[in-house]
Amino acid sequence: MKVLVLGAGDLGTEVGLRFQAAGHHVTAWRRRPELLPSTFASARVDLGTNATTWPRIDPDTEVIVFTPAAPERSEEAYRRTYLEATRRLIQTLERDGVTPRRLLMVSSTAVFGDANGGWVDEDTAIAPSTATARILAEAETLLHQFAPSAIVLRLAGIYGPGRNYLITQVKTGAARKPEHSVWTNRIHRDDAAAAIVHLCTMENSPAQLYLGIDHEPAELSEVQTFLAHQLGLPEPQVGTATVNRGGDRRLSNARLLSTGFVFTFPSYREGYASVLGGNGTRHP
Repeated sequence: MKVLVLGAGDLGTEVGLRFQAAGHHVTAWRRRPELLPSTFASARVDLGTNATTWPRIDPDTEVIVFTPAAPERSEEAYRRTYLEATRRLIQTLERDGVTPRRLLMVSSTAVFGDANGGWVDEDTAIAPSTATARILAEAETLLHQFAPSAIVLRLAGIYGPGRNYLITQVKTGAARKPEHSVWTNRIHRDDAAAAIVHLCTMENSPAQLYLGIDHEPAELSEVQTFLAHQLGLPEPQVGTATVNRGGDRRLSNARLLSTGFVFTFPSYREGYASVLGGNGTRHP
């Protein structure tokens, strides 16, 4: 198949490499295409520019994967990178008369807002509590209005090679265990990329929406303690913890599992052990 990856940063590049390893032809668009693998066809595209400046999409493209990543966590950056880029993607598909067999957009579980530690799945109503989360929800709606069969994959807490925020906090002694229970949800980058390829190539028709998280929501203090033990360091002290999250919730991956997808890293334990072992590379 011919596959187009839009916004091929770390995650998108890993997706492209996995498609390529399966024998598919990969084209990737990003602001700095010189950073992409030389085996990709590529184009210099800023997703925040006007649609008329975007290259033409090959009419034989069967899969389009949209993996946007805002350069900063500001309302304006999210509006350009997610909402306006989704609108421009739609305009470009209409301009070029392209109807891919699978169209997948990566979004975020931040659209759910807070659930007071309760369980959340694809049927849970969203309640975005920040401007950036509301923009993500708007972009999802816009895509499904254009292409009802499009797939939205909401990811939570991507970690992996080079994504060392929690590890660095524990190493430097900056980590603090929350005074109260704080649930976290995550997925290793490699599993996120594998899930994208799986959903875009599975024989059965995928659903409109999936949550991309591993099997085991975990309290932040539990993950911090695990990392400290792995690093041979003292456990973090209890204090005011900086928690970068859109709400306290536990996320279910049951729908993704029902498609036959198998995780390489079913929990943070296997995933962080791999990262601490130096496995994998973060793509520039």
